[in-house]
Amino acid sequence: MASIVDRIKKLLRSPQGQKARARAERMARDPRTQAKARRLLTKFRGGGGARH
Repeated sequence: MASIVDRIKKLLRSPQGQKARARAERMARDPRTQAKARRLLTKFRGGGGARH
């Protein structure tokens, strides 16, 4: 049985994986996506303040 890393490598070499990688790169460059990621990290790190 292939390890999870081998399976991920195989996916990334496939055409479908290349499309997913390109989409992820575009999203990573988007300032709105970056802001969402920062908010989530702050929330998970406990710096988001009290919410009710």
